[in-house]
Amino acid sequence: MIALSLAEIAAATGGTLHGAPTSGRRPVITGAVVTDSREAQPGSLYVARIGESMDGHQFVGAARDNGAVAALTSRPVDELPCVVVDDVQAAFVAISRAVLDRATNLTVIGITGSSGKTSTKDLLGSVLGAAAPTIAPVGSYNSEVGVPLTVTRVADDTRFLVVEMGARGIGHIAYLTRIAPPSIGVVLNVGTAHVGEFGSREAIARAKAELIEALPSDGVAILNADDLVVRAMSDRTRARVVLVGEAADATLRAEDITVGSDGRATFRAITPAGEATIALRLVGRHHVGNALAVLAVALECGIPLASAATSIAEAGIVSRWRMEVTERPDGVTVVNDAYNANPDSMRAALAALESMGEGRRTWAVLGSMLELGDESDTDHAEVGAEAQRRGVDELLVVGETARPMADIASVDGTRIRWVADADAAQALLRAEVAPPDVVLFKSSRDAGLRWLGDRLTEPPTVPDQTPARTTQEDPQ
Repeated sequence: MIALSLAEIAAATGGTLHGAPTSGRRPVITGAVVTDSREAQPGSLYVARIGESMDGHQFVGAARDNGAVAALTSRPVDELPCVVVDDVQAAFVAISRAVLDRATNLTVIGITGSSGKTSTKDLLGSVLGAAAPTIAPVGSYNSEVGVPLTVTRVADDTRFLVVEMGARGIGHIAYLTRIAPPSIGVVLNVGTAHVGEFGSREAIARAKAELIEALPSDGVAILNADDLVVRAMSDRTRARVVLVGEAADATLRAEDITVGSDGRATFRAITPAGEATIALRLVGRHHVGNALAVLAVALECGIPLASAATSIAEAGIVSRWRMEVTERPDGVTVVNDAYNANPDSMRAALAALESMGEGRRTWAVLGSMLELGDESDTDHAEVGAEAQRRGVDELLVVGETARPMADIASVDGTRIRWVADADAAQALLRAEVAPPDVVLFKSSRDAGLRWLGDRLTEPPTVPDQTPARTTQEDPQ
């Protein structure tokens, strides 16, 4: 983080200092800004947020014990010097802007989309990071809390800042762009994720377009040419538009796409800077579009095509539970993609499973897709039908919300079963999965299948059948 004194923080937030020494060595924030006391480290500022069930002020002492030197609070505390403000969230945003405004030679890139944001953010962070100091979010830090946490990690030498921007309603992304104003914006797709909250796909599109509407006239909007809703956003920005995809008129275009038996795609990228063949380490054909968007950003940031293509090809999984492939010692392949789910990402995961399953038995262990609104049952049923179209051998549906996936006629050799919860699914899988099966886990995060996927990455243990040695003390 760019160092800030408590006086500078108070000035930026309009807060009042409490408990700060009036002379001698005064606290300077040089470490991470944190909202979780367990993540504090030497030099940290602890932000004491008040949530629905927790009051962060209760953990100021714990933050101090872990190295924090000051706190941002809405009431005075005695455990640490603090800046007291009326609105902790607004003050947190003000601090992040104070850090951003002190950064020199910094390019801010915003990414949004209904699916693929985190994987694309990770890929872009790897590619830009190979060229210059880069900050990218941890996991899915894409909210009103996650974005300031990411911004405050900017240091004096940071050249690129990648910001993932999520939305739960109209105005959310616009708010995030005021925290971290982007000069490059990427819109990956518009699907039906969170349609239950937005009300319609059109409303989701309006929310995602807020990113490119915030771009300056000398900025760049990178849009998915293959998503007609995203392509139409070109009329809603002052920035220069770069289209990416498989469409013939895309500025950056993918051709000659092939997918291997490991589910990884190879393609030829046609760009204004020339051509490059890229073989991805990431699993799933859908990553071709993500890689094109990353390549477009890299070229806009001045990275040579050859260097960018090499970095994209070498990049692996960063955030957990996103097409995370584990090869068990016994020959079973586990694909854990159970952090997020919507109809589009379900179809992409099933397509990857089909590619990986040639000559092997395939399992699709699918759980609920949340926040789909009135279309939830229909969308779940369509995913079940898609699993059959993809030739899945074993479709195991987990949980009541996901049950419509299983309430379809079994055709084409797919065996369909439903279980109530992850424990029941684990028992069934432990009994029936055998080498060289491929097992895909896919659901929304709160369905909990990511933990089941983790448990299945280890082969079942075989009880030791060796007779126990007895001694005179053993009961007979």
